[in-house]
Formats: sequence, structure tokens, C-alpha cells
Amino acid sequence: MNDTPLTTLTTPITAELLRGALDLERTGRGLLPHRLPARARAQCADAQLAMTESQPSGVRLAFTTRATAVELDTLPTRRVYPGAPPRPDGVYELLVDGEPAGRATATGGDVLTVDLATGATTREQGPVATLRFAGLPDRVKDVEIWLPHNETTELVALRTDAPVEPTPARGRPVWVHHGSSISHGSDAASPTTTWPAIAAARGGVELVNLGFGGGALLDPFTARAIRDTPADLISVKIGINIVNADLMRLRAFGPAVHGFLDTIREGHPDTPLLVVSPIHCPIHEETPGPCAFDPDALAAGQVRFIATGDPAERAAGKLTLGVIRDELAGIVERRAAEDPRLHHLDGRELYGAADFAELPLPDGLHPDAATHRRIGERFAERVFAGRRAPFAPAVE
Repeated sequence: MNDTPLTTLTTPITAELLRGALDLERTGRGLLPHRLPARARAQCADAQLAMTESQPSGVRLAFTTRATAVELDTLPTRRVYPGAPPRPDGVYELLVDGEPAGRATATGGDVLTVDLATGATTREQGPVATLRFAGLPDRVKDVEIWLPHNETTELVALRTDAPVEPTPARGRPVWVHHGSSISHGSDAASPTTTWPAIAAARGGVELVNLGFGGGALLDPFTARAIRDTPADLISVKIGINIVNADLMRLRAFGPAVHGFLDTIREGHPDTPLLVVSPIHCPIHEETPGPCAFDPDALAAGQVRFIATGDPAERAAGKLTLGVIRDELAGIVERRAAEDPRLHHLDGRELYGAADFAELPLPDGLHPDAATHRRIGERFAERVFAGRRAPFAPAVE
């Protein structure tokens, strides 16, 4: 990183240079990518969703250039949780013709302090950061800069030592994926190593990641966003957030899933559509939510999660991961009789009990970097590869 700006070309950052975002907001200081459109954001006042949809998981600058040096001015928002371990800085990754070519973190930016007990937040404004990638090959090439998957990032300026143009379409199918914090990339090492990014690279597709930490709740506005987004392949991973938020009972869950899928099908009647049930998560396999921070772990300066429901409450319709898996499998089986491009994948094929024994979830809820890689590789094997795989016809 070098704080001395290039004295050559400044290119306006526009939608044509960005992939993976559904909306761009002009702020007083830069350009803020969003992963939900403005109309959807206006229909939900939840601060958690507002934070996570503005974290640019899967969003990247994509351009073609002969430049050997690239500078990006950004304004990150760092999160601080008093009493919990500090979060790692967001990572920016540079790809040249699809291959890793550099990574950096940004100094400066705003600081958002979050009280884990009350949810109250305070914000302290900070300076713009400059990242520099130099020594790029002196030839025409495709360049991508993947933004931090877990850090809200405003884009301020793009400078290069040669002209840039938006990367033309290369004919790769567009894959729109929706899920929870696991799909968002929680605890992944970098933006290109979240499990959806790994699966997309192996499957040869363009990723639009609509994974929202805590936000996979069958919200109608999310279904409409998927409906209205161009896509060749669509997947929805449903379950863990509905359980750990204790959001609904079985009576409401089934119709909500049907409605979510109906809305997607309004815009994509023939697109391959995959419903993925939850991966293995012992705290919620047979115990309903809500989920809570483990107070003993917090007292020791660690973050772990526990389920606070009572397994006996399943009789009254409370949801567990086991209940949701059975319900999703039945819904897809019944719908597929009239919708042959609708598919189901049991999430335990991606990460099951044997995987947990080998690679446990560090906080009881979220996979670590090694587990993200395993899930992404398995998803690619089961969903993109093989003649009978759900997405294989679109990528052969």
C-alpha cells in the first residue's frame, strides 16, 4: 500500500464497473454498493439487515486495462464489539485474468461500535483509505478487485496508469444465491474464499451473492429482488436464521416457503432453482431458538452461541433444523411434479455430523475458513458437475 496517489487517470466508478451489486447509492463521500435494491430497503427498518446488505460480499470492480498500477480510494466501516475479540480488517483481493494477484487491507475509515447486550451503536467518522496494487503485467488483461465481504465499503476514486474499460461479458452464466451469514461469508478468510465464491469459481459462473447475516428470513422483498434480477441459475438456502430468530411456527413456514418460491418463479419461470436446507449445526438440530450469546463465553472474552428453546416445544410447532429439512424436502418434492427445474439439496451433504467432528463450528454457529472451502468445493461437485447435477445443463 502506498499513500501517494497516481498522477495519471481517474476513472469514474459507475455501475458498469461493478458486479454483484443490485443498487448503488451516492453518499456525501462516495459510492455505496447495496445488495438489496432501494425499494426493498425501504420496506424493512431492521438495522441488522441494513448493515449486512451494505457489506459487499461478492461485489467486485471489474475492468479491462493495460495498467500496471491501480489505486482505489475507499471508506470502510469497521465494527467493534466491546468485550468481544477484535474483528479482522476487511480484505481486498486483486485478480488478474481470474488468478490471484494481490491483496490489501484499508487503514482509516469509520468505526461502528456495537453494544452486544443492547444493540445500541455509535459511529465515529474516519479518513478515506488508499490501496495500491502495482507491478501488474504490461498487457491487456481483465482485472477484478473484490471488496471485503464483511465490511461496509464506500468507493471514492479509482486511479490507474492506463485507461480502463468495463470488462465485456464473457458468456458465463449468472448465479444468484440467497442465504444466511454462512452464505454471506461469516468467518471466511477473504472475499474470494467465502463458500459461494469458491463454488462460483469452480462452476465457471458469475456470482451475485444475496447472503445476509441474520437476514435469510423468507422476506417477500428479498424474493422480489431475486425475481427482478437477471439470472441463469438461482439457489436459496433456507432455515438457520428462521430457527435462531425463532421467527415463525411450522404452520407459517410452509406457506412462506411456497410464497417465496412463487415470487421467484414470476420472474424466472424456467430458470434452474435449487432449494438448499441447513448444514449440520448441533445447537439447533433438535432444539428450537431463539439463539443467544453464551454469557459464560462472553465473560471470558469469547463469542459462542447457544440455543435457548425447549425441544418439547416442537409439539407446538416450534422449528428446529430437523423439522425444516423435512418440510423443505416435502415442499420441493411436491412442487417438482409441475416444476421439473426445481431441485433440492440436503445441506448435510455440504457439511454433516462427520464434518462437524473433524471441523467443528468455532462459535457453535458459523464455519471457519477451512469449512467454507469444504462447503464450496462440495457445492460445486454436487450442483455444477455431472450430467444430472441441478445446474449442469446451464454450464455445459
